[in-house]
Amino acid sequence: MDEIATYPSLKDRVVLITGGASGIGESIVEQFASQKSKVAFLDINDELGNELSKKIKNKYDIDSLFVKCDLKNIEQLKSSLEKVKKEIGPISILVNNAANDERHDLDSVTPEYWDDRMNINLRHYFFATQAVYKDMKDLGKGSVVNIGSFSWMISQGGMPGYTTAKSAIMGLTRTLARDLGVYNIRVNCIVPGWIITERQKKLWLTPEIKKTQLERQCIKRMLMPEDISKPVLFFASDQSSGCTAQNYVIDGGIVN
Repeated sequence: MDEIATYPSLKDRVVLITGGASGIGESIVEQFASQKSKVAFLDINDELGNELSKKIKNKYDIDSLFVKCDLKNIEQLKSSLEKVKKEIGPISILVNNAANDERHDLDSVTPEYWDDRMNINLRHYFFATQAVYKDMKDLGKGSVVNIGSFSWMISQGGMPGYTTAKSAIMGLTRTLARDLGVYNIRVNCIVPGWIITERQKKLWLTPEIKKTQLERQCIKRMLMPEDISKPVLFFASDQSSGCTAQNYVIDGGIVN
């Protein structure tokens, strides 16, 4: 991980990251650990979650809390958040990150599959925020950072359930910012472009696609998870104390 800025306001803050065991989420967990935050993260992958907790301990000499959770199960989500509060304290920073960009053909989508895409890519963002904002209110401040996607902005096809859910995160961010701003709780959205996680490398990255992507970008390198997790720190910290209801695109310069 590249050298990063230090944000004193993040030290000892309780941070909760959803979908934190791999990809962009894993990088976000590491970035907060580097700030000496009290980091908790949820993920459905038990093996990867436990591996990351061990890595955090070995690399940063701090304990993190991993809780296995199926975020499509809202009652399980709520109980997981209660576990975090009980073990390490009230949550003052929430990063809604978990998602699944599984491709799906237009004609293959059933009502059940559509609901599943909403549940895995959107619904838990709202209910996680609903479950933690009163803690932030009592603390006198808080920050919610939602992770969106530029896929719908560039009219990407082949996954209408995913792009619809991701576009809704922008609206959710703005309305929650309005509702929660009175409590000094800020809500912002980071909108990634194509970020080269291990999943992307395995499923979709080819030399031809890479060439096309770099031609579209202003920045002539592929973007990595750290390109997202570092700005997340800024929007979570007091350095962005005047920022709320914003959607910040990080795509190497494609969306205008």
